Amino acid sequence: MSGCSIVTGPVPGLLHRIVELHDAYYGPRWGFGPAFTRKNMAELSAFLGGFDRRHDGVWTAQVDGRIEGSVAIDGSRAIAGEAELRWFLVSDALRGHGVGSELLDEALEFCRDRSFAAVRLWTFAGLDHARHLYTDAGFVLAQERTGTRWGTEVLEQRLELRL
Repeated sequence: MSGCSIVTGPVPGLLHRIVELHDAYYGPRWGFGPAFTRKNMAELSAFLGGFDRRHDGVWTAQVDGRIEGSVAIDGSRAIAGEAELRWFLVSDALRGHGVGSELLDEALEFCRDRSFAAVRLWTFAGLDHARHLYTDAGFVLAQERTGTRWGTEVLEQRLELRL
């Protein structure tokens, strides 16, 4: 999309804007409420507080300096060489313009460059836009269960990509 740039690394306002984007998307569509906000705020804050560029990555899609999308790789807490993909979301303004693919490509290239064995993520059934991007990138369904990790009962899905 014209005027959109992908920025690598933490930037000022990142924590609040990523949480705001997630609340704006998941609240009205899925009924995620304050528990979801608190979870994102706490986990993203901890991730950024321990951010290590050797193992962790974060990319934002920005338009005129405003964050309109994000993705992160948590590699510092990798288990068995498997990094975790987190906070992947593109605003309604950018959705459908290829920005999600760009963000995902950056994150996966980072994982390959760091020689992670795999990338895993948790999502849930019904997120068809993101699921399409994951499938195109080679992710496969590894586990599925009903759960409430985001404060509302959904069919949780763990996807993984072997590198």
